[in-house]
Amino acid sequence: MFRLKRLYAVTLKEFIQIYRDPRSLAMVILLPVLLIVLFGYAVTFDIKHVPMAVFDQDRTQKSRDFIQLFANSRYFSIHSYRDNYQEIIGDMDAGRIKFGLVIPAKFSRALSADQEVPVQVLLDGSDPNTANIVLSYVNGITEIFNGAIRGYKIPVTARVRVWFNEEMESKNFIVPGLIAVIMTVIGALLTSLTVAREWERGTMEGLISTPVKKLELILGKLIPYFVLGMVDMFIAVASSRIIFDVPLRGSFAVLVFISSIFMIGSIAFGFFLSVIAKNQHMANQLAIFTTFLPAFLLSGFLFPIMNMPVLLQIITQVVPARHFVAALRAIYLKGLGLDFLWMQTVILAIISLVGIAAAYIKFKKFLE
Repeated sequence: MFRLKRLYAVTLKEFIQIYRDPRSLAMVILLPVLLIVLFGYAVTFDIKHVPMAVFDQDRTQKSRDFIQLFANSRYFSIHSYRDNYQEIIGDMDAGRIKFGLVIPAKFSRALSADQEVPVQVLLDGSDPNTANIVLSYVNGITEIFNGAIRGYKIPVTARVRVWFNEEMESKNFIVPGLIAVIMTVIGALLTSLTVAREWERGTMEGLISTPVKKLELILGKLIPYFVLGMVDMFIAVASSRIIFDVPLRGSFAVLVFISSIFMIGSIAFGFFLSVIAKNQHMANQLAIFTTFLPAFLLSGFLFPIMNMPVLLQIITQVVPARHFVAALRAIYLKGLGLDFLWMQTVILAIISLVGIAAAYIKFKKFLE
């Protein structure tokens, strides 16, 4: 018969064990803030103040006006003015610039004669993504200059309105997804050690010999990690708001509800890994390869899933973090509720139930 008193005893024992493990406490308290700060400051998809060098062979007012458009843009920063190609190439080889602009000697004369004039753009292609974005910036500035010089009127104008992330800041996109990674670390990595640690220390036999039922033992070991995971979620949400002012447009209650479902699945799978592993080292390695890396690489947290090969896109469907990241961004950026996020909620619930069932069935062999 299920007894709350026995469940309480096992839960209290697990809390005491976590309290006596300084590494676990440090991970729980410091990891969310550390990752939020690290990713918020260091990881960004915004490309601004790209260092560039200019080789102006024309040296006229029109060439200076063209260069000034780059100088006035927040996307470029003029690092140096050069007198030959070799100096530009030297800057690029040394990593001092990402982009070189070469204006031909007949630039102003050709424009006055209403002729096309080629302007050479030298790009550092070692980072293709950055090179493509810089090239689009250059094309945009060139179009602005052409319109100003030739004075033609464009019959159709675009009035752009950005929805969901008006500031176009990467942090508003990265930080919500980071919450999923943080909760995966707490839910799967820490929980994966719980049973393996008992077997290594020789205390599991004592637990099995007590009147504690299997369900009481499983719940007693999982409840503390569920609480810690939700505490980390609160810390991550508060840190993102206080440090980076990332807006939460949706309902906080919906965020907590979906996070709870995801957390249950994470700790259940971590417990399952702990049962099948023979020691803490093996459990930790299994957790990294089956939970943390997929959450980091296959969830859409950093890399768009639509750009992945078809096979990987199919595999991501069974990665819980994929659906959780999508839900987090919808709540944070779009302010959506459960009426729009029911599909992600149902998928996470199914994955959680599968994880709980697997942990319950696998743990049975150790108690019989």
